[in-house]
Parts: sequence; C-alpha cells; structure tokens
Amino acid sequence: MDRFLSEYVNRMKPHFTGIPAATAHEIASAFLAYRFGLYPNVVQECTHAISLIPDGGSNTALKKALAIVRANAQNLDNAQFTADLSITFSENELPYVPLNLPKDQIEDPGTFELDNALVLIYTVAGITSADDEEVLAEHHKFIIRLLNGYKKALGIG
Repeated sequence: MDRFLSEYVNRMKPHFTGIPAATAHEIASAFLAYRFGLYPNVVQECTHAISLIPDGGSNTALKKALAIVRANAQNLDNAQFTADLSITFSENELPYVPLNLPKDQIEDPGTFELDNALVLIYTVAGITSADDEEVLAEHHKFIIRLLNGYKKALGIG
C-alpha cells in the first residue's frame, strides 16, 4: 500500500501546488486534530481552512474532504459514532480521491467517504506544508493501515 499511496501523492502534486503555507498548515492542523481526537479543534480548523481555499478544480474536492471530516468530527464530539453521509464526494471530485470503488464493493459508505477525505487531506498537507512534514510522517502508518482495509476491493496483493 506504500506504493499505492506514493502513486496517489504523485498524481495529486500537480493539482495542489499553489496553496499558501498558512493555508497548508491549517489543512495539516485539521488532519492532526482529527487524529488526536480533538474534535472541537477539527471543526474550527476545517472551517478556517475551507474559508482560505479558493473554489474550483481540485480545490473543490479538498474543500469537500474538509467538510466531510468536519461533519464527522461534529458527530463524534456529540457522541454520535456513525459516519456522516450528509456530505459525499461528487462525480466531478472523484478524480481527486484515492479510493474509487463501485458502490457494491463499499461495505460502509460513511466510513469510505471519511477515509477518502482523511487520505486526501493528509496527502495535500504532505505536499504543501513543509513545516508539518515531520509530524505528518509520524502518521504515515495510520494512512497505510486505513488503505489496507481496501486492498482486497482494489485487487492489490
């Protein structure tokens, strides 16, 4: 799955080159806050990052990923433990998500959307936020474990 993630990062690099450092740090902070279970912070970081990212193209998928993570963080903060399906990636945003599976291969659609959102946010943060590179690297194994859950559906290994 390391190669899968590496290929995804390389595919995304050209789409996320113009993000300013401050915005990139907000994106990284949103991911890290989620990882540490700081759900009120996640809501704040995602909301702020969304406001800084211009509309259009790959940014639309990034903003959607942040909105998905924010919605799930709000639910978790309110002790609602089912993944939120009120926000999903659109057909136009699918080229920017790491996992694109037929609906019949998706066991839990809410978790699938959240996993895609987390990997996208992690990837964009890694591409754009040099200041957070080291701390993001500490979460590489988490992303690989998350992707491993889809290995069979992707037909890998």
